[in-house]
Amino acid sequence: MARTTTLHQALEPAKLDLFLVSAVSLFLELALIRWLPAHILFLTFFTNTVLLASFLGLAVGCMATRHTRTYISATSVCLLILLVAGLGMEWIRLSLQDIIDVGGNKSVPQMVYFGTEVRVTDLAAFVIPIEFVVGAVFLGVAATMAGLGQALGRRFGRLPNGIEAYTINIGGSLCGVLLFQFFSMWFSPVWWFGLIAVGLTYFVLRDAPGKWWAVALAVAAPLVLLLPEYFAMGVVAEKFPVETWSPYYRINYSTSRREIVVNLLGHQNMVSRNDAFPAYAIPYLLNRDAAQTPFRDILIIGAGSGNDVSRALQWAAADARIDAVEIDPVILSLGKRDHPDHPYQDPRVTVHLGDGRNFLRSTTRQYDLIVFALIDSLVLHSSVSSLRLESYLFTRQAMADVAERLKPDGMFVTYNYFRQGWIVSRLAKTMLTVFGRPPMVLTLPPRDTIAADQRAEGFTLLFEGKRADAIEAVFGREGRYSIASGVPPSPLSPNGFRKDKSASGGYIDLRPVHVEVPADIRIAEDTWPFLYLRSAAIPAFSWHGIVVMGLISIAMLWFFGWRGAGAQGGQPDLNVAVLLLGAGFMLIETKAVVHMALIFGSTWTVNAVVFFAVLAMIGVANLWVLNRRPAGLRTYYAGLFVMLALNVATPLDSFLGLPQIAQGLAAGVLVLSPVFFAGAIFATLLRDAKRTEQALAYNTAGALIGGFTENVSLLVGFNYIIVVAGIIYCASWIFSERSLARSGGTVPLAQVGAS
Repeated sequence: MARTTTLHQALEPAKLDLFLVSAVSLFLELALIRWLPAHILFLTFFTNTVLLASFLGLAVGCMATRHTRTYISATSVCLLILLVAGLGMEWIRLSLQDIIDVGGNKSVPQMVYFGTEVRVTDLAAFVIPIEFVVGAVFLGVAATMAGLGQALGRRFGRLPNGIEAYTINIGGSLCGVLLFQFFSMWFSPVWWFGLIAVGLTYFVLRDAPGKWWAVALAVAAPLVLLLPEYFAMGVVAEKFPVETWSPYYRINYSTSRREIVVNLLGHQNMVSRNDAFPAYAIPYLLNRDAAQTPFRDILIIGAGSGNDVSRALQWAAADARIDAVEIDPVILSLGKRDHPDHPYQDPRVTVHLGDGRNFLRSTTRQYDLIVFALIDSLVLHSSVSSLRLESYLFTRQAMADVAERLKPDGMFVTYNYFRQGWIVSRLAKTMLTVFGRPPMVLTLPPRDTIAADQRAEGFTLLFEGKRADAIEAVFGREGRYSIASGVPPSPLSPNGFRKDKSASGGYIDLRPVHVEVPADIRIAEDTWPFLYLRSAAIPAFSWHGIVVMGLISIAMLWFFGWRGAGAQGGQPDLNVAVLLLGAGFMLIETKAVVHMALIFGSTWTVNAVVFFAVLAMIGVANLWVLNRRPAGLRTYYAGLFVMLALNVATPLDSFLGLPQIAQGLAAGVLVLSPVFFAGAIFATLLRDAKRTEQALAYNTAGALIGGFTENVSLLVGFNYIIVVAGIIYCASWIFSERSLARSGGTVPLAQVGAS
């Protein structure tokens, strides 16, 4: 009895430390996922870069639990280097574009990322390959996480009950998610990394006592983030003194210029209706001069800081209603406060903070005019998929939702700087499919043709609906529409349709543009929502990134784990089984993020909720295995395959339009049920593992395979990525059955916890 009491007393600190290191690891992982792409833009070119690097670091750390060297002190060094590198890359991009180019500029890319087109010159003396950037950051993040992974693995292996240890690990991870969500909403990154410094200090003093230099470096890491404000490298702070972190972006704002920059890319300028900028007024000018009644019910999706709302108010009747939908609360609040026309204060405007697609499906109102207003998020928002914020607003199903909300004589218009002709071609084909007629297309400056393989850098507008038909008919009679240049357009301005070409002096002429639509151009669907991908293919630079990250992963896993697996008594079959379980889990998590992004928007908050729910479901599975003590896995694999099939068969937009609570519950049950069965399978295998920390390491490393495999979604779409997950789980079933057969079945839990 005394021996048992002493053992339990010895285990309590290990349990507490396991909980804390799990929380710190998850917090650091999320902080790096959020902070690094906001300073190193080109990380957004490659899906999962920081997330997969974090998994790699944790995996190799767990594999190194029996190494004589302790790596936690190296975490402080690597973290400091990472933060300095992030600030340095930002400085290079903003201050040395004439000398150093990162990534190169592709004239007709396979996938549009707007960062490559923000260039000062094409004559840079030095070019840093984009693969070098992603490889260096991938290695740096993995090295940073390895020390914490080793600390986690050592605590994990000390606990005799593997499922109990895993449950504590999940509990700490849940705490890390909640903490980071709180800190990211209310505090700047200095505080994020300050809390991380506290955690690192604790584990350095526990595992590497006397290494005060590591403590000093851990404390220095968050302080480095303050340096740009006091040195010349603070280009952003000088030009855009107000910095905020919204659920989507790092937002820098210039109060004097009313200019909004997100993740170092120019995003919005607040433009008054009294400025001589005609673009936002074009739908209203054409509607007026085609002798049609004014718009009374208007929906603006992507209302942003208020430019489009201001123009709508200028032309709206006294009893008009304008529904303005914006998903970013920070950009919306800046517009409410600082827009010179104060459009959001007008009683005719009703503001809706939320996702545009969900609003289209949930509202019952009909509109004379629906506007997609400069909807582009510029960068990826999810850490586990190739989604963009606007991905689900330009699919065929979204256009069908627009058509449902239009009045019989209504008009739909979407406008943007679409960059590439094939994007306009895809949109034109999508609208033709939904509305039954090709859209009317105009450009500023005017052009005659938009070819799929040419740039489309001007301001492009696409019109659909009965009013658009009437406007196009007037174009057919009159030939062109002229807007007085240098004069703010207004309901009283003398703009109009003209036949006389000699009268065009001092005017901007508009005329319909012919859009070439290749027969093989694929329209975007909810299952394949890739507006900015030229065709169903994995781009060359994505392959390059996969190869670079894959080679780094193999090298680190070999050095820290595989090289000594035989000497350490490894279990090849069990390791393969849990490796494949990790790969399948990553694909399920991707599907969950994608599904929730369609319903609630691809926001950081939505991603955090999904991460939390996935971890909670794994915790439930652990408790189930602890209490039920399953003797086999067939029932759980059967349940897993049934739920995977149900996920494939259920359309992604099935829950749109339902009350939010019903949406969350229905979608959550659908996408998270496979997590329960997969979690129960892993917990059962973990229960029988000889070295539980090694099983955890291989499961974490398996997520790398799943992360790289996620790129297959660019070929088959997100819904059918579940089929790929099913194939991986079939393979894991084969290996797990062999492992259980060789071990003679399961180990009774009473034996595990009785010592």
